[in-house]
Amino acid sequence: MFSRDLYLKRLIEKQNNGLVKIITGIRRCGKSFLLNNIFYNYLVNEKHINPNNIIKFAFDNEEDILKLDKYDKNRKTLKKLGRQVLIDSQKFLTFIHEQSKDNDHYYLLLDEIQNLENFVRVLNSFIYKGNFDIYVTGSNSNLLSSEVDTEFGGRGDRIHLLPLSFLEYLSNVDLDKRDALDQYIRYGGIPLVQLQINDDEKTQQAISIVKETYLKDLKLKHQRLNQNRLDETLSVIASMISTQINPTKIENTFKSVYHINITNDTIADYINWFEEAYLINKVHRYDVKGRKYIGSPYKIYFEDIGIRNAILNFREIDETDLIENIVYNELRYRGFAVDVGVVKIKVKTNCFDKNNKPIYAEKDTEVDFVARKGLKTYYIQVALQIDTPEKKDQEYLAIKNIPESFKKIIIVKNEGKFYYTKEGFLRISLLDFLMNLDSLDW
Repeated sequence: MFSRDLYLKRLIEKQNNGLVKIITGIRRCGKSFLLNNIFYNYLVNEKHINPNNIIKFAFDNEEDILKLDKYDKNRKTLKKLGRQVLIDSQKFLTFIHEQSKDNDHYYLLLDEIQNLENFVRVLNSFIYKGNFDIYVTGSNSNLLSSEVDTEFGGRGDRIHLLPLSFLEYLSNVDLDKRDALDQYIRYGGIPLVQLQINDDEKTQQAISIVKETYLKDLKLKHQRLNQNRLDETLSVIASMISTQINPTKIENTFKSVYHINITNDTIADYINWFEEAYLINKVHRYDVKGRKYIGSPYKIYFEDIGIRNAILNFREIDETDLIENIVYNELRYRGFAVDVGVVKIKVKTNCFDKNNKPIYAEKDTEVDFVARKGLKTYYIQVALQIDTPEKKDQEYLAIKNIPESFKKIIIVKNEGKFYYTKEGFLRISLLDFLMNLDSLDW
């Protein structure tokens, strides 16, 4: 079993807070296992909660659904609403009423809650009763992060579950840490993928999840879309991680490389759908000196790097881009808000003014990440290796032109022991960064 201690701690901290705890995340990242195994075992074995006071129900489990059939024989448990097939809410309420007593305290662990008819009103009714502590998981394509904040009228408390971090992955593998890192860079953190017995099985499982879960979900929700164009757009985006893009740039790529016409409005829709399904994250650029966001272009990183690789059938494994994506996800795992930094600098041109003085022009340089949490801010640059003076100048250029005193960090995959440079930057290996949650403060 992979350790998910950080998320267990977050669930424990939110116990009995009067809100519906909603676990969101990309499909197959382990939401159900976190709730029904890890958290359930904590309640029973460490808090010594009577299992009779923990009510588990999975709305995509046939055995659980059949439990409702005995209530009101004249009404069907499954009800069709448009394209959706939902569980009858009255039958579910009757089931919970039969399982509980008003003078006892209960934990409700509900899986795939979006498959329940009127689920927001049902969950709010449990809050009003006052003796239920409620935890639910939701499938991303139906229970979106934006809906969590609005549908529950301030009574929802979202916990976003990422795929396995490197430390979580390392908790259940018997590999040298460097070999483990190579596996992680290739196959990512989807538990079902990493539990396969060899590379071929991992490859097949990852590709199957992309086709049979993520893309199928999108096609079911958006049935009028052009399925081939959706697949092609996702592949193009996967090949452009860590580069500045926007819908127009992708449209031009389709025209020039693939000789396909697809409008930037359609591409923008696809990107929004991928983001809603937690497949990708759109990361905006932040002008460090001007203290403002730059709307376009932006960067895209994948929620799981193994899924990104599977979208491309494991053809394009460029470690420079992949480790940047991994650092981005690790920062989010640690609770940081993350932007791409832009630092404007003056550079000498080949032109001269009337007094024969060189003319300077403004140039945008990039800091890979600006990571913020509370009062802390870190400027972070990521590199595969820094083995020449020219490469050092390139990687140092942006952060050495930031006048602020916040910490500046260079993360290098192929690096030895961490140290501070003469410029005051922390240089640290990718492994040390990933394996130590407090590494940014060394």
